[in-house]
Amino acid sequence: MTDKLIPHFQKRAAVLAAQQSSPDWLAALRQEGVEQWSSTPWPDRKTERWKYTPLMPLQTADVARWAETAADWQDGVEWLDIDATRLVFVDGVFVPEHSSELPPEVVRFGSADSAAREVIKKHLGRTVDADKHLFAALSNAWVADGLLVHVQAGQQLEKPLYLVHVSTPNAEPASANQRLLVVLERGAQAEVIEHYASGAQEQNGFVNALTEAVVGENAQLHHYRLNLEEENLLHVGGVHVDLHRSARVRAFTIAQGSRLKRIDYQINHVGEGGESDLQGLYLPRNNQLIDYHTELNHMVPNCTSREVFHGIVGDSAKAVFSGRIYIHPQAQKTLAELNNKNLLTSNKADVNTKPELEIYADDVKCAHGATVSQLDFEAMHYLQSRGIPRDEAEVMLSFGFINELLQEVAQPAVRAYLAPRLAQMFSTSSELLRHIEYE
Repeated sequence: MTDKLIPHFQKRAAVLAAQQSSPDWLAALRQEGVEQWSSTPWPDRKTERWKYTPLMPLQTADVARWAETAADWQDGVEWLDIDATRLVFVDGVFVPEHSSELPPEVVRFGSADSAAREVIKKHLGRTVDADKHLFAALSNAWVADGLLVHVQAGQQLEKPLYLVHVSTPNAEPASANQRLLVVLERGAQAEVIEHYASGAQEQNGFVNALTEAVVGENAQLHHYRLNLEEENLLHVGGVHVDLHRSARVRAFTIAQGSRLKRIDYQINHVGEGGESDLQGLYLPRNNQLIDYHTELNHMVPNCTSREVFHGIVGDSAKAVFSGRIYIHPQAQKTLAELNNKNLLTSNKADVNTKPELEIYADDVKCAHGATVSQLDFEAMHYLQSRGIPRDEAEVMLSFGFINELLQEVAQPAVRAYLAPRLAQMFSTSSELLRHIEYE
């Protein structure tokens, strides 16, 4: 593209990358990212992957500068009550005084020794296809620091790894870049929780957050991604996983909406016998937007995948869900299912759902489906006939719609953190909470 045709944010973001310092050994990846970012056409309404999610909030926010952390960044930030290794990042900057001591399996890019550097250079930017994911290219261009979680063969993390990413309002709109690389060797195990949070103050920043995971033969990864920031924050994120032979990943994601919130998931079954289980909740309200794009690639035989997403869309909010299962010709004996359910609680709420199956093998068992509905009239009548006011009945049915997935969350601390907050989110009356069991 000529310089005149490069959109404002795309141009400014490339300039920002040039102003950033990083280790020399990351230079090749950064340069590759800058070139991809600058040469890729800016998405518009004719770009299929961005058809329903305009990037105008990013263009007009002028966030192409690095954030400066405010002194009162802890105000209103609520963390999980969990026995875990906690690492805190504020506006993309590591805060050691509020973090646990790093275990030997966890290394920051900036302090990586020669062995860790080799692992990072081997895998960083290789799981995600930056040609297809524009903001992954930006993450490569911006990478100055990040976190490597490298668990050796047959080992496991002693405690869950709890990563808290806090965003704060800045004097001027600003950006933060988050990068996580998880590498599990043969038979290794790890549990990772990514929590994106902010206080209740109106946010004016942009977060670009990319996670890559390489799950080796017979290894297991439990991954959680909680996007619970204030609604004015702009957030684009992605989770990209390679599953090798007999490897397993169980992932859970939840997101409130914002002016722009887009999260991509891609799980690649690259070894026989791999199993993936992806579950998600999205809850946009007011005038918020949330967009989930997922892709499960079955490249080899005898793999299993299950994907379930539920969304509740209220007020004048908008949700987008695009889920794709791709069965390659050699992926015989695949078992895959995808289900997306949406509940609209307002006549002005809007959802675009697009479940897809693309199958090139003939010996597979696959299913997909999507529903969009409003609250059940008969269930409403039943609750009201037993003395429950209409507004409380609506909240109880809404919470029940998502509680089905919430109860499947394997980590008790995540369930205990989310359930009362979600119940309160749907309720303006504390009296309602006595009707809802969430412990």
